[in-house]
Amino acid sequence: MNLTAEPVIEPTLVVLATEPTAVVRHHGVTVSELAPLFDAGYPAIAASGAAVAGPAFALYLGDPQAAFDLELGFPVSQPLPAAVPGTVTVEGSSLPGGHAFTLSHVGAYDTLAEGWGRLAAAAAARGFRPTCFYEVYVTEPTAATDPATLRTDLFLVGTPADR
Repeated sequence: MNLTAEPVIEPTLVVLATEPTAVVRHHGVTVSELAPLFDAGYPAIAASGAAVAGPAFALYLGDPQAAFDLELGFPVSQPLPAAVPGTVTVEGSSLPGGHAFTLSHVGAYDTLAEGWGRLAAAAAARGFRPTCFYEVYVTEPTAATDPATLRTDLFLVGTPADR
């Protein structure tokens, strides 16, 4: 997965490799609908038999202030050969490759907007045109995890100004 050992503390332009994933897809989602989708999606992927190869992520397509499409998933060591039906269907997909601005956010999930604001401002200042964005939940949340220590890597994928 496109992660660094240490958090990325300043918005940084990187080039990402495309990575195969196992996902649960949702269309026309709003922010208020996210929690139950997360709660059902990740366990379904874990139960699917997919060869999970990294931390969970959420990929957003569209306007997060309106309705958007969502992929909840994990990177996998081998692409899924076919969809896995169940309570929710698990499908093969991929994290996008190409240019992206990235930043690590350390803190509770309810403070992610601050990190996204910093990342979007840095990208806009450089003329970057985003096409999608995703969050990688580097620190697995558990009942014992202090929310202030959660690391989430943010990726704003798109096209640099010079392209």
